[in-house]
Amino acid sequence: MRSIWTGAIGFGLVNIPIRLYSAVSSSKLDLDMLDKKNYANIKFQRINESTGKEVAWENIVKGYKYGDEYVVLDEEDFEKAAPEKSKMIEIQEFIKEDDLDSIYIDTPYYVAPSKGGEKAYILLHRALQESGKVALGSFVMRTRENFCMVKAAENNLLVLVKLRFPEEIRDTADINLPERATVKQDELKMAMTLINQLTPKKFNIAKYRDTYTDALMKIIKSKAGGKKVSQPKFKIVRSQPKDIMAQLKESLKTKKAS
Repeated sequence: MRSIWTGAIGFGLVNIPIRLYSAVSSSKLDLDMLDKKNYANIKFQRINESTGKEVAWENIVKGYKYGDEYVVLDEEDFEKAAPEKSKMIEIQEFIKEDDLDSIYIDTPYYVAPSKGGEKAYILLHRALQESGKVALGSFVMRTRENFCMVKAAENNLLVLVKLRFPEEIRDTADINLPERATVKQDELKMAMTLINQLTPKKFNIAKYRDTYTDALMKIIKSKAGGKKVSQPKFKIVRSQPKDIMAQLKESLKTKKAS
């Protein structure tokens, strides 16, 4: 596994040299875009809008339009903006993980110690475990500042979770939410009973898997073999207020029978 970022975690005056690794990979099928007429692969080109000619990757630079002209930036410019953040994840505070709303959570990464950082790495891991807290900080990766959380996982592993900045969370003002809805006490009690019935004694996340990709792959194999795949019928039935109690009771019966 190749590291995607190298630097250090700043824990007070202690610097822990580390490497970051991608913790997730996509499970979706890699579908190509084809021309409907002859199924030829669609190619995308980087075209210079002035000359109409294709531009090689090595000749592409990044620029920001300032006024009427572009200011071109190179790798050194990005590091000059905040050299310390390009190499350091500075821990700013520690909080209980429950204090952080899940809407802020973005992408996880594995953190591994670089040579010479093993003891300090384990120290931070143990301290996070003992305190029951997570560390918040920020750093720059791929020309962008990232807000992040560092937490202790199993087997002496530290995990860094990239977080969304508060300004990235959209306001809910434009969402049409119900202002009033009368919920009867017996309906709430029945809903709580269903929740308790569907709560496992011990949660095992391994039972959840991407079944849609498996089903799509079966269709691909069937079509490749010349078989016609029928379209299953499915319709969403909207629950009416007068039906909710009956549906909750039926849900409890269905769960008991399964």
